[in-house]
Amino acid sequence: MTVQNEVESRLRRITSRQNTLVKNLRQAFTQDGTAGDSLAVEGIRQIEEAIRSGLRFQAIFFSDAGRGHATRLLPQIASQVEALLLPDDVFSSAVSTESPQGVAALVKLRPAKFEDVLEQIPSTPLLLGVAGLQDPGNLGTIIRSAEAFGVRAVLLGEKTVSHFNPKTVRASAGSLFRQPLIRIKLMESIPLLKQHGVRMLATSSHKGKPLQEANFTGAAMIVIGNEGAGISQELLSLADERITIPHSARVESLNAGIAASILLYEASRQRNKHLTTDEHG
Repeated sequence: MTVQNEVESRLRRITSRQNTLVKNLRQAFTQDGTAGDSLAVEGIRQIEEAIRSGLRFQAIFFSDAGRGHATRLLPQIASQVEALLLPDDVFSSAVSTESPQGVAALVKLRPAKFEDVLEQIPSTPLLLGVAGLQDPGNLGTIIRSAEAFGVRAVLLGEKTVSHFNPKTVRASAGSLFRQPLIRIKLMESIPLLKQHGVRMLATSSHKGKPLQEANFTGAAMIVIGNEGAGISQELLSLADERITIPHSARVESLNAGIAASILLYEASRQRNKHLTTDEHG
């Protein structure tokens, strides 16, 4: 059997919008991005990132217009995974973009536990806390930067937007599939982290130690706050140090995703330099 014939044999034609998997996909995209324990993803790039990240697929969906993508994608996906072929209007009714590429999937993220983070301190000590961030694009950017700059885990505090939000998934450019993400109550978890020797470094728009003077080495957690209100006074009271990024007075504050990326770059730079210094005495 040729690859094309094998691909065609796997495609199951579904025309009803009431099919259970189609309803699950629609539910995931219209709610917080999930259906049960599965995450909805859409587009060739996201699905290839999910494959590259080794995620398990519950189902993959192709529209009639996107049928050609099946030849490229299905050989990379386990044969027991459901592969559904939908009329264009049924597919469009279930996904979130206005101009879909014709391919979507339900995948399962790897679970991460706070207990595992505690066990691995201080061997993997750089953490990132997100407190009340509301913009899904900002969260996706932060998750992408967290992976790029060596963050062990991202702790998502109360009132932070869902990391399953489709906009968060897109903005993370695949990092969400690999970066450990843990929903948690920061006011409860930070004292536990501090007992394990982790310093809390809180970000501030105006008051705090300038970025270049801050110490990001050792066991540390950087905390990013809400776009408008920043970090609550309650959380700030737990901080070991407050850090600000110097910038022009004409700008009130930096975008949360950009600010987090700058801080994580500086943390990575310092930590790599410190590691190199230690290795060479």
